[in-house]
Amino acid sequence: MRLEGMNGTSYVEQRNDSYWIEGTRVSLDSIVYAFWNGQTPESIAQSFPTLTLEQVYGAVTFYLAHRDEVDRYLADRRSDFEAAREKSRKEDPAFYAKLAAAKRPS
Repeated sequence: MRLEGMNGTSYVEQRNDSYWIEGTRVSLDSIVYAFWNGQTPESIAQSFPTLTLEQVYGAVTFYLAHRDEVDRYLADRRSDFEAAREKSRKEDPAFYAKLAAAKRPS
């Protein structure tokens, strides 16, 4: 699925079951999370110097036009991440105990 601007430019593409900004290694996830956190397209573009302001606006427009689909996709990704994290914790509890100890104030 792609969103094309008036000049025929694609802004978002689907690769390997994920959404990406067309022709880049920047995920749509990154743009959407920044947008959810209240960042403007201008500040998002500053955070991702490989993107043009037009690409950021295109990505936000794609998200708004496909909000239900993208929200489901993001929820699935969060769920997959949580399952993988839980599996990792169960497989190596000593490692996570060391991490927790290292985070405690001295």
